[in-house]
Amino acid sequence: MLKFTSKSFVFFIEVLFLCFVLSGSSVAADREILNPRVPADQIEEAKSWINPFAPTNENIEKGKALFHGKAFCITCHGKDGTGLGSIPGLRGKLPRNFTDKEWQTRRTDGELLWILKNGSKGTAMASFIPLILTEEEAWHVILYVRSFGK
Repeated sequence: MLKFTSKSFVFFIEVLFLCFVLSGSSVAADREILNPRVPADQIEEAKSWINPFAPTNENIEKGKALFHGKAFCITCHGKDGTGLGSIPGLRGKLPRNFTDKEWQTRRTDGELLWILKNGSKGTAMASFIPLILTEEEAWHVILYVRSFGK
């Protein structure tokens, strides 16, 4: 069973609310999702960040446990990474589909870490580092997210 501090529980509720309320347009594929979420003045630095962990089965499994547990990514991104989470009545623009191979090739691990640190403006994606995840844990989640694109 997950144990929440009062601060992380409030954050969890906020993420659920944002995933539900801030959904925008249609369910259909959206070319805009391929655009970077990192601001132009920070993207080169973010792209230079390299995941210090190899994509071994052990490291991917650590990321999977976090994705499905402590980080509660499955709530919005779904257990299969398609962006079809378990929020009742979810309508409009869906969370990122991690199984999209084109998106996987366009985004660097550093960009994904930047989003976990800063959230994604204009979307329901909130910042997870350091409130929910450590940077080390975030790198493991990214390894698991990458496994959806294979």
